[in-house]
Amino acid sequence: RVPSFILWGPPGVGKTTLARIVASRLEAPFYTLSAVSSGVKEVREVIDRARNQPLFRTGTVAPILFIDEIHRFSKSQQDSLLNAVETGVVTLIGATTENPSFEVIRPLLSRCQLYVLKPLEKDDLLTLLHRAVAEDTELKKRHIDLHETDALLRYSGGDARKLLNILELIVDAAPDGTVTVTDRIVEERLQQNPLAY
Repeated sequence: RVPSFILWGPPGVGKTTLARIVASRLEAPFYTLSAVSSGVKEVREVIDRARNQPLFRTGTVAPILFIDEIHRFSKSQQDSLLNAVETGVVTLIGATTENPSFEVIRPLLSRCQLYVLKPLEKDDLLTLLHRAVAEDTELKKRHIDLHETDALLRYSGGDARKLLNILELIVDAAPDGTVTVTDRIVEERLQQNPLAY
């Protein structure tokens, strides 16, 4: 049984990915809400759907409710989660880039485990980069030579999503054929395309 928990860490470290992995491993129904675009009404609708899940009624795995940017939920929105979390109607997984001690109400925080995620290290980012080049459907159609990676890693700032976006920007800007990634090319591309970056 997985308790409700909150993942606290910078952007691009895999908070959403971890939530999806947990749901997949448990074979649990997975509901997702964004605190930016959801209100109390949407929270109640999801809780009602979760309560009516056949799996929940048979007492197996509770549906998972993933709330991205949970720190943006108001006090009343967070209050609307309390009963469902406490009674096990849903297993809450929250993701936040802000300190939950200040942004999440105490009653909800006391019902959740807190896990702190750190920015990805250089080796993690390099593994991800090489895996993307070797396995991504679009990227492997091109011959990509990662000649230099310092600028890629520096500009990504430990954020996997940003790293992959920069790589995509470099590859899309290159003519057909071999794409050679150098620090100079990364810096030039980012200066020419600050909005894309």
